[in-house]
Amino acid sequence: MEKRDYYDILGVPRGASKDEIKSAYRKLALRYHPDRNKAPEATEKFKEISEAYAVLSDDEKKTQFDQFGREGVYQRYNTEDIFRGADFDSIFRDLGFGGLGGIFERFFGGIGGIGGFEGFGPRQPTRGDDLAYDLEITFEEAAHGAAREIDIPRLSECATCNGTGAQPGSSRKRCAECNGRGQVQHVRRAGFAQFVQITTCPKCRGEGTIIEKPCKTCRGSGLERVRRKLQVKVPAGADEGQGLRLKGEGDAVAAGRAGDLYVRIHMKPHREFKRQGNDVVYETRISFPKAALGGELEVPCIDGKARLKIPPGTRSGTVFRLEGKGFPNLDGWGKGDELVRVDVDIPQDLSRRQRELLQDLAQEMGERL
Repeated sequence: MEKRDYYDILGVPRGASKDEIKSAYRKLALRYHPDRNKAPEATEKFKEISEAYAVLSDDEKKTQFDQFGREGVYQRYNTEDIFRGADFDSIFRDLGFGGLGGIFERFFGGIGGIGGFEGFGPRQPTRGDDLAYDLEITFEEAAHGAAREIDIPRLSECATCNGTGAQPGSSRKRCAECNGRGQVQHVRRAGFAQFVQITTCPKCRGEGTIIEKPCKTCRGSGLERVRRKLQVKVPAGADEGQGLRLKGEGDAVAAGRAGDLYVRIHMKPHREFKRQGNDVVYETRISFPKAALGGELEVPCIDGKARLKIPPGTRSGTVFRLEGKGFPNLDGWGKGDELVRVDVDIPQDLSRRQRELLQDLAQEMGERL
């Protein structure tokens, strides 16, 4: 595919802001991401828009491109440097494709092969694992919102060595085997043919550096498992199964970004109410005289109590609507309603007087018993 001007590729004017550049890339990534678009040309298009975004989203690389064009960018940066630092991870996650998660290894040929260009360097960890936590809240907390403290076990940067993996007072040194590249190159010749194989350095395991004196706390990993207390803000109107994302609160990874924590909301059952979307459902019973003659009924609400007018002749199963007495919408605009279902209570054990009155009523209404 012929390489065009990066601005043309993303469809933005020169001088576009970072937000405009990111927004344009998001739309194109959603259209051409190989997980979504299986057309043969989609992968190449995805590579092209990703390269354009990687350059234009970085002030220094963008300046280099504006002055010297694409050739000037590649004279100053190798392919890894061009893509390193661009915020692909959060964009892919927001679009529902998961994290970076090897996308360049799958579609760009991996380290040293991004976009089809040669070159290699140390293996760069991308991000730590995401964590999940199930949080149970009450009906009232879901309705009004709440701040809850949770306790999360997770991998964190080692406090002793500050994540270096080296004992305090010592440091990492460049691997002599791969000269800090993290990979070694093996050349095999067969006649006039030459085969080049690039593998992970066995001595530094792709890190490019080695530790002579490992940290005693983390044993050289740079990470330790700790418990961390976090404040979770449950929004008013939260519903069963809703996920809350706490960015960077997942497991840490050496020389990379921490994963995210996803808090899943679960609502305890309420003894009086049920939830139906953003509406609250309440069921109660009224006496036969009140159903026939009408009257007033006091009902509980999530915000207190309300009085409901029962019109004469109300039938069993009638549903009344109390507007604005339900859960707030998550966008902050408006509330659901409370739906009150009333059933007529038919007495089982009648006194002699009550039976006589009902018999008189039946006779008055022409009812033959």
